[in-house]
Amino acid sequence: MVGGDEFELETEKLATERIAPPQSFVEQANVTPTQLERFSEEGVDAWEMAGDLLTWDQPYRTVFDEDDGDWFPDGRLNATANCLDRHLDSRKNQRALVWEGQLGETRTETYLELSRKVNAFAAGLRDLGVEAGDVVTLHMPVIPELPVAMLACARIGAVHAVVYAGFSGEALATRMAESDSSYLVVSDGYYRRGDAVSLTNRAETVRAGLDQKVTTVVVDRLGEHHEYSLGDNDYQYRRLLDEHRGETVEPVSRRATDELFLIYTSGTTGEPKRVTHTTGGYLAHTAWTSHAVLDIEPGDTYLCTADLGWITGHSYIVYGPLALGTTVLLREGEADQPPKTKLWELVEKHAVDILYTSPTAIRTFMKWGAEYPDKYDLSSLRLLGTVGEPINPEAWRWLYEQIGDEQCPVVDTWWQTETGGHLITTIPGVDGMKPGSAGPPLPGVEATVVDETGTEVEETTGGYLAIETPWPGMPRELSEETRWAETSDVLPNSEWAYMTGDGAVVDDEYITILGRVDDVINVSGRRYGTMELESIMIGVDGIAEAAVVSGYDDHDQGIYAFANPDSDSADEPALRVRINREIEREIGPFARPDRIVFTPELPKTSSGKIMRRLLTDIAHGNELGDTSALRNPEVVGEIESATQSD
Repeated sequence: MVGGDEFELETEKLATERIAPPQSFVEQANVTPTQLERFSEEGVDAWEMAGDLLTWDQPYRTVFDEDDGDWFPDGRLNATANCLDRHLDSRKNQRALVWEGQLGETRTETYLELSRKVNAFAAGLRDLGVEAGDVVTLHMPVIPELPVAMLACARIGAVHAVVYAGFSGEALATRMAESDSSYLVVSDGYYRRGDAVSLTNRAETVRAGLDQKVTTVVVDRLGEHHEYSLGDNDYQYRRLLDEHRGETVEPVSRRATDELFLIYTSGTTGEPKRVTHTTGGYLAHTAWTSHAVLDIEPGDTYLCTADLGWITGHSYIVYGPLALGTTVLLREGEADQPPKTKLWELVEKHAVDILYTSPTAIRTFMKWGAEYPDKYDLSSLRLLGTVGEPINPEAWRWLYEQIGDEQCPVVDTWWQTETGGHLITTIPGVDGMKPGSAGPPLPGVEATVVDETGTEVEETTGGYLAIETPWPGMPRELSEETRWAETSDVLPNSEWAYMTGDGAVVDDEYITILGRVDDVINVSGRRYGTMELESIMIGVDGIAEAAVVSGYDDHDQGIYAFANPDSDSADEPALRVRINREIEREIGPFARPDRIVFTPELPKTSSGKIMRRLLTDIAHGNELGDTSALRNPEVVGEIESATQSD
């Protein structure tokens, strides 16, 4: 466990009010208080509700095996059969995927059309020698071929490992070597804010440096804008589909404990680590939370703005929503990418029911101004959700009032790559909402906030967030205590404790996330959560976004603040004065930043997370680590220059 003094966190600004969801929403919600009470009275295990949402080849008898740490261990199923096959009788002509490309293209796949392509590509992969248990690396942007490839792998029992398209060749090679992957499905390229970027050249370099022989399938994305040649062990995706068109591949029945996919953390706060999610528990977890938290129904059109390369894309674009048989809207490119009206155009055009996006994107929308969403009819929206990092109350209220017109519940979901799915959040038809607070743990989840000795802290006192009970979406590393979980800290007398690495505070059973533990700054013996300081800065009129990291002054660890003004003509000296004044008023003069650096943008991954590790390197004058996860790498030099000249 991370040591040090107890958190000294300002808690007076914790929201105390609970905003009730609209009665019209509660009346149609998938999960209501009455339903939860009935399950509780009947003694139904909370996660048995999740398992019962799936179709099993061999029904499970045991929900959780405490001896082996396995979920639904005696059950067998196939993830693709749950996402496609079981929907064909009732909704084969319903749209499964609707894709909006960066160049204005639109493509639609019904459940039947998607099933046919998945079967054809599954047959093609088998023809190339892919067998159950083999790791197939997928390196593509958000295009329909990526979920096709994911589901094709799952259909034949292969393990997919999606590597975000923006990662460097070195990052791709490291992941393929670590997973011993001999198969690569890669697009010829992708568009970064309108500019074509080649991936085939990157793939050639990667394969040349690997010990294993790699079979490659190339997906056309750039078309005539990019030419490439195929080698002896290279194949074209479209030709494979043509050769196997009309073939049907029987879904391979998998044990619930068999691997479904590998994924690596993004490295925003440190080195990436491998996380292995299994078939039954993970799929049950994501299906139930999509049903209960995101309130997804088959007739909905659902839009999540995450990239498919991150865990949010896996859980809440592909597996959870498709397991429920809904229509998923895919958008190529980031949510807060110009044009400034694009996201709202899509909501109106497709009558989107549920919008799931990041706090970073929301703060950008705030900076751009309400006049952009005001141009469009957003009345189709029924639910709003946030993911990726804690949301400050100001951004929460803007989303609730400006986008949802106070008619849409907002679910602020806390979870991680390691958890697979939501663990702490409100259930929108059951719980009231507290701006800036994630909410209570879900049924079946026990969460606690402890100090550095493992002792539970008092309410409104900051500490370390721990999950004390197992959950279906927990990865193999945690259930088997392998790899990174071998050295994970545990709470006394708690066999299943998982120390999340996040700081948190509990108030009236609601948990507010304060940010990463390694995003806590120690100044003169006092410890501050970065979210606390950032929330104060964002509350200053004229500041759109802020990030705070530790730096060093002449004698001690100090506070470095990076701020993004909401206009290019901002009066930076005046903003600096206002920031310092507000921090002094809210916390005290000892918490004033040692430096405040104004930047045009903050470095972010495609999922919208601020890469604080990079800002820490800049503040310390260290050599910069891997920046390939950034969607805006051009801003790094500007931040370095601003830091040096500030």
